[in-house]
Amino acid sequence: MKLTIIGCSGSFPGPDSPASCYLLEADGFRMLLDFGNGALGALQRHIGLYDVDAVCLSHLHADHCLDLCSYHVVRTYSPDGPLPKVPVYAPADASRRLNSAYAMPDEPVMESSFEFVRLQPGVRRIGPFEVATALMNHPVETYGFRVSHGGRSVAYSADTGESADLVTLARDADLLLCEASFIEGPGVRPDIHLTGRQAAEHAARAEAGTLVLTHLVPWYDPERILGDAAAGGFRGRTELARSGAVYDLG
Repeated sequence: MKLTIIGCSGSFPGPDSPASCYLLEADGFRMLLDFGNGALGALQRHIGLYDVDAVCLSHLHADHCLDLCSYHVVRTYSPDGPLPKVPVYAPADASRRLNSAYAMPDEPVMESSFEFVRLQPGVRRIGPFEVATALMNHPVETYGFRVSHGGRSVAYSADTGESADLVTLARDADLLLCEASFIEGPGVRPDIHLTGRQAAEHAARAEAGTLVLTHLVPWYDPERILGDAAAGGFRGRTELARSGAVYDLG
């Protein structure tokens, strides 16, 4: 299983990264976790334009799903004609919300390119992957993911405040992609995002192997986020997510 970070910028694209998007590959199957704004361009550095086999959307904030609209254009107007539908696993109301974002009169609707499948907590098979989902602590319906293959696993927090369910989801994961949107200090809002310290505390409680801090909001210094994580008690390797970084999990 191989993980490639396509986009790791939080809330909106930054100068060095699109918004949230992560590519997982195994046995020739290619699956995206989230498809935030700006991700489609960077994705083409790593796989072919038509090579996405499945998409999982953690939630329907624009920085996690909006480039599905652009990918609808790709799959509808390819020079070879409309391409087969791609399954999109997403929270309730995804098709309506994304059709509203696309909002082109007399154009094919999103369902012509994608088969929307409602996410719920639990475990399912997507291609060669076993995918576990759990609700996270965020103001809208939001799912974290644990993707497993060949005895290895990647957990992804999506967007969340402090969450016991994230600890359970990430238990003994080889790699935890954990959001760290906020810096430590007075006035940190609860139940929406994590600080670097809180991300490291979740990784420590889950006994994850490697912690990759992601959803890095461009108005904060990422080195400050990394420094905050040092106070979280996690003893494994901790690093900042970077667009284009590749993790070969074997």
